[in-house]
Amino acid sequence: MARTPVPGTRDTILTAAAGLFYRYGVRAVGMAQVVEVAGCGKNLLYRHFPSKAELAAAYLTLARREREQATAEALRWATTPAEQLIALVSEVAESTRRPGYRGCAFRNYLTEFPGATDEPAQVARGYLRDSRALVDRLVAELGGDALLADRIWLIVDGLHSGSPEQARVALDWVTELVRP
Repeated sequence: MARTPVPGTRDTILTAAAGLFYRYGVRAVGMAQVVEVAGCGKNLLYRHFPSKAELAAAYLTLARREREQATAEALRWATTPAEQLIALVSEVAESTRRPGYRGCAFRNYLTEFPGATDEPAQVARGYLRDSRALVDRLVAELGGDALLADRIWLIVDGLHSGSPEQARVALDWVTELVRP
């Protein structure tokens, strides 16, 4: 007789996988490691996530939800497009200073699997596309052009791959770009 899964098992597995994937990379983590860290059986893991690609997609979906919540909170009190752009870049800058920061989960996945078209790659590209669209929209509301949006996006991109010590410079630069 099959055992009934404990409520929250899927979340436990996903949390364990998310920590491993972010720390070591999706390619480097085996399903056996996820089973060990989650403290579940292999059958239970595969019942919830039939493949590593599905688990990676769930991880990136979780990361997207967390990033979107952080962005919404950052934009909550900003009232003008300039303030919103500064708040957005400030939130990204702060995230790069957190202990254990290892880069952007979406960019990391696409670096590990260049040219991938699987579900995790679609989640990653979708998040990056939508994030860029937010920058484009705020720049348009500010009255800026595509060049300004490109500059701000490059700053955001650089924050994710650069040194956390550069965060202050990035924020100052965006502030100079959006405030007359």
